[in-house]
Amino acid sequence: MSDLNNPNAENADHANPVKSESITPETTAPEAITPDDSQTSETPITEVQTEDTVAATPAPVKGDSEDDEVLNEIEESNAEDAEDEGNKDRHTIEVKEYDSMSLEALAIELEKLVQGQKVQAIKSHVDGINAEFKTKHQALVEEKKEEFLNEGGNEIDFYYASPIEKRYKAAYKEYRNKLNDHYKSLEKNLKQNLTDKLEIIEELKGLINVEENINTTYKHFKELQERWRTTGPIPRDKYNNAWNSYHHHVELFYDFLHLNRDLRDLDFKHNLEKKLLIIERAEELAQDDNVMRSFRELQELHKMWKEELGPVGKEHREEIWDRFKAATKIINDKRQVYYKEIDKVYDKNLETKLEIIANIEFVAAQPAGSHSEWQKRIKIIEDLRNQFFNAGKVPLKVNEDTWAKFKDAVRTFNRNKNAYYKDLKKEQYTNLQKKLELIKIAEDNKESEDTAVTTPLMKKIQNDWKKIGHVPRKDSDKIWKQFKAACNHYFDKVHAKRNAVSQEHVDAFNKKSELLETLKAVTPTDDKDKDVEIIKSHINTWKDLGRVPNDKRFIEDKFQKTIDDLLSSLKMDKTEIEMIKYENKLDSLTSTDGDTRNLDNERLFIRKKMDEVKAQINQLENNLQFFTNVDEDNPLVKDVHNNIKGHKDSLVLLKEKLRKIKERY
Repeated sequence: MSDLNNPNAENADHANPVKSESITPETTAPEAITPDDSQTSETPITEVQTEDTVAATPAPVKGDSEDDEVLNEIEESNAEDAEDEGNKDRHTIEVKEYDSMSLEALAIELEKLVQGQKVQAIKSHVDGINAEFKTKHQALVEEKKEEFLNEGGNEIDFYYASPIEKRYKAAYKEYRNKLNDHYKSLEKNLKQNLTDKLEIIEELKGLINVEENINTTYKHFKELQERWRTTGPIPRDKYNNAWNSYHHHVELFYDFLHLNRDLRDLDFKHNLEKKLLIIERAEELAQDDNVMRSFRELQELHKMWKEELGPVGKEHREEIWDRFKAATKIINDKRQVYYKEIDKVYDKNLETKLEIIANIEFVAAQPAGSHSEWQKRIKIIEDLRNQFFNAGKVPLKVNEDTWAKFKDAVRTFNRNKNAYYKDLKKEQYTNLQKKLELIKIAEDNKESEDTAVTTPLMKKIQNDWKKIGHVPRKDSDKIWKQFKAACNHYFDKVHAKRNAVSQEHVDAFNKKSELLETLKAVTPTDDKDKDVEIIKSHINTWKDLGRVPNDKRFIEDKFQKTIDDLLSSLKMDKTEIEMIKYENKLDSLTSTDGDTRNLDNERLFIRKKMDEVKAQINQLENNLQFFTNVDEDNPLVKDVHNNIKGHKDSLVLLKEKLRKIKERY
């Protein structure tokens, strides 16, 4: 059954209207239906016909097949509503863009519908939500599976369950249970109501031949009409035949009423007035720009015409029916134009999706030789996937084919990606074995007391470690911590032994204390070069005095500050002063036992600072692009240029510092 207020549904029935019996102006006599054959008691029409009799079965009005289709569609929709009053609510529930919703949003929307709407009214909505959820969840599962395999997992071990899926399944199960309970209750009532209505039809047949006062018979007739209206819904597949049979025998009764024209004409007049009001409203709707709202109300008008009103005089029947049908045609023609516009949108969405698929196929076909390249392409494909899901609906006839093409394109990319990472994993596994061998060497020698042999060995395996490539991500941190712990354990022991307080260190401290006092008394002269030579001489002397005890190393900071103050007092280029200071700092970081950890940390620090300065330069240069039409003398522009120059000077200094560090290795 079509959802007549759902222009966004991909399976919109406007493209394939439901077929049913054609409608005639005042209903054509159908094949009689009764509870069972034994109850059939059709009264021959000839017994009640006179020259004044209204035709019981007027000939069908011939019309366009398109007109018949829309009338049939209205009949079918009204039959569906008549079967279950709750079905009407489906026309008023908003149809949202389910294809653009996330999994969580779809689950929430399903919960709202199940808890807030009649269960029989939400079928088309639930079907749309369910299709989208399955599609998107399957795509998510495939994505998680790819990640699992790329990280070295075995396909047989893969399992993925998400909380949102559990939430969705709970809501869908509640919907199914409610729907089953509803239809179990409805089925029993429908059968009984059908039986009751068929009995009313049989009583109508019997009114024609009764021998009683016509007014008494007419009163009985009115009671039967009221019973018919108050009897509940019947199965939709019996709806049209039951109504047609009922109206047929109502017409026969009116024919019978030729004996009392006043009663009959009074009803005819009442029905004519009501039907003219219906026609006027239909003609108003034909001018309304809200096409779908107009068509929905038109359905209600047809239902009133058929279910609530009886026949009119023969002289008016064809005229008013043609007028009503003409208004119906105008509304339906506007609806078809509306659908065509929707079809254009769907066709445009199809073009977009096919273009996205072509882009995925193009990316999948390009060779990539490095991990970084593949990571870039993975992000590109992910973006294209999101674009595909958000591109909107396509014509129903190509929906499955489009989805299949999309999946094939993504699978091709994933196969190529997996092939690359499969080979990469082999290489990473080889690297892992090499690093595990270095870990064994480090752990076997970390307790060694033979520093002359072991120290060069430990330095060598540290260099070898750096030269070995990547290992599987899941092992990387673990083995690095294990290797680092073994190396640090050895060098910490060496340092502890060397840092033991000795007379030599104490003597060095005493001599450095004397030298520090001498430095404090130095004053700059007018000869800059001479002053620099003196300072450098003191620095070299300081280095030659050797190490001091660990608990006396504060003197190194005092010396450094004193040298900095002396250099700052000289009239020298700031960069030159900075480099002299920095070389002095590097001297304090350089270990005589070959331990490069302090230098390593300093090198990392300098590189980080360089990256920060480069980023600041890029940002400032980008900012200048906003001043294309501003004079260079503008204070703001000049300030930006000065900042860029300052950062570039800093970058030059940092590069020189990095060069000095590398010289120490």
